[in-house]
Amino acid sequence: MAVKLRLARRGAKKAPFYHVVATDSRNPRDGEFSEQIGTYDPSFTPAKVTLEQDRLAHWLKMGAKPSATVAQLIKLAARVQKAAPAKNAASAK
Repeated sequence: MAVKLRLARRGAKKAPFYHVVATDSRNPRDGEFSEQIGTYDPSFTPAKVTLEQDRLAHWLKMGAKPSATVAQLIKLAARVQKAAPAKNAASAK
């Protein structure tokens, strides 16, 4: 079984909302999935991305391959997470 990390579309027409899921690569885009590990909402500026880092690490360690879009979202979430503690530390002083 080849596991992929990819987006599953939810939301209304012309108002997309996506779940980041771990699924067998043979399943359809919005079909059955093993686990939901995050969300992506492109309607915000900048887009809102939430990922469960422990579950993401688990699936990557198990050999799951992220799609191109999910790989970009992982990098974006890492940059946002790295910048967030610096803002909180600066405001504490």
